[in-house]
Amino acid sequence: MELRHIRYFLAVCEEMNITKAAEKLMIAQPPLSRQIKDLEEEIGAPLFIREHHSLRLTEEGERFRSYAHHIVSLADRSVEDIREMHTGLRGTVYIAEVEGKAPRLLSTFISGFSAIYPDVQYSIWNGNSDEVTQRVRNGLADLAIIMTPYDPQGFHSEVIYQEPWVAMFSKDHPLALQKGKTIRLEALSDHDLIIPSRGSRLQEISDWFAPIGITPKIKARISNATIAYELCEQNVGVAIYPAAAGDLIHGDKVLIRKITNPVHMAGYVLIYPDNRPLSPVADRFTDFVKKNVSQAVDQGSVH
Repeated sequence: MELRHIRYFLAVCEEMNITKAAEKLMIAQPPLSRQIKDLEEEIGAPLFIREHHSLRLTEEGERFRSYAHHIVSLADRSVEDIREMHTGLRGTVYIAEVEGKAPRLLSTFISGFSAIYPDVQYSIWNGNSDEVTQRVRNGLADLAIIMTPYDPQGFHSEVIYQEPWVAMFSKDHPLALQKGKTIRLEALSDHDLIIPSRGSRLQEISDWFAPIGITPKIKARISNATIAYELCEQNVGVAIYPAAAGDLIHGDKVLIRKITNPVHMAGYVLIYPDNRPLSPVADRFTDFVKKNVSQAVDQGSVH
């Protein structure tokens, strides 16, 4: 099996059509079909189901695609590693991140690192914690900044930031009558709640309410904090999110209060694989992040 066979396979996976894949690869269709057939014979299993004018991956094909992405990524990065060894620290750090405070944290780290190593480049991908974690597992990102909770198996990790959960609601909501910068958790018991859509968040929030004997009333589960903010502005419900969601607030139509009794903290974690070495540039960047994490996480700063 040659690397070009794997690249051909991935091109076909992207198009799910031999003719279109051949055009993308700038080769003729018959040789591409033959290469895919040779790959299937070598593996000993069909990778595609041939249908009229289209293809579908078999179960074996789905599994092989995951390995193929990993193989190609490692091959490309190995070339970068050797080049970096010869010419000095340069190349690309592949990073995945969640929303919230992660973009601000990451931009701070990149700014500091760039001042020392100006020739380094960055490829940044954004998604939810589950998607980001899987991207690192598959070798598509060197490292990531995610939010807790997460499955730590297979990762080195370090908490780099923590922030409290807050409630956001319209200035016309009944809760707006309460004065102060905080609000007790029990005060949310009779109100419709808007929460993050990530599966683990529902359990986390339910566990938070459980000790005070309350089952939260979930009105909506939202994948993006911006949408949650817009729903609050329209007085649809009360959004409970990590405090970074408050950065979205502009004007005086939506109020924000830190939730107390009890306070609940959200953690941002740097993760990178423990089963494969990082490239020299990614390793240096990871070390920089760990050495420059602010210990005053409650102040929201890194230095």
